[in-house]
Amino acid sequence: MQTVYAPGCALMLYKPELAGRLLQWLRTEFGDVDEHLTCCRHEPGLQRPARVINTCPGCDRRYRQLYEDVSTISLWEVLAASTNFPFPEYDGALMTVLDACPTREQARVQEAIRTLLSKMNISVVEPERTRTRGTCCGDTFYGSLPVGEVKQRMRTRAAEMPVEDVVVYCVSCSKAMHIGGKQPRYIVDLLFAEETAPGTFEPDEWHAEIDTFIASH
Repeated sequence: MQTVYAPGCALMLYKPELAGRLLQWLRTEFGDVDEHLTCCRHEPGLQRPARVINTCPGCDRRYRQLYEDVSTISLWEVLAASTNFPFPEYDGALMTVLDACPTREQARVQEAIRTLLSKMNISVVEPERTRTRGTCCGDTFYGSLPVGEVKQRMRTRAAEMPVEDVVVYCVSCSKAMHIGGKQPRYIVDLLFAEETAPGTFEPDEWHAEIDTFIASH
């Protein structure tokens, strides 16, 4: 079975160097792992059967649902089972978790994220609506609602977060939490002890970047 690592469009736009470090670690652990940069919205062209290790919740759902003989596993599950990754230490820092919409019914992913936070000694304060009861950060509504209403939904969801630091595992969720006035902590940044920078966060500009990347990959 072919195994590939798909970092996803958003991570490649945000911090491609961290995607490269994750690929290096996967190759150290598992040997021959190819990088797969074809967007999940396009025919993947994989040698089937194939397994896709992914960081993007949307990729996880699309590869799993749209393509025959393609299985998925999140990078978070792989890391959660690892005894070799050099997890940084956060000394019990209080953070909450915003679960990504595409994983709402994927307890395996939700649990893996929390395992990783435990491995980094991060104390999780769960929001009232979390895991399978979680609600969208607001970004899903982009394109179907006016941008002003999308941003208001982002602010509303951010206000439900019980502490300032919000762990996200979707780059678009990090933009939403920034707009909502919280401090997003993207899980890839946490793994490498880096701060999460908002970068391009205005919805029109961010989605234009994403669409351009998708079209070229």
